[in-house]
Amino acid sequence: MKVADKVRSPCVSVCALDASDVCIGCHRTGDEIMRWTRMTNDERREVLTKVAKREEKVAL
Repeated sequence: MKVADKVRSPCVSVCALDASDVCIGCHRTGDEIMRWTRMTNDERREVLTKVAKREEKVAL
């Protein structure tokens, strides 16, 4: 698999976990951040779906 084919990290270099263990920058949990490099593309897409839902909650 080429590097360009990998699902990219949502990291925005604003790294701080809130009281719920969710990063205020990328909206991933601490565990998702730690496991990201070992995830398959399908697992990464699942995380990105969760990230989108977390972002919506913050925007409300």
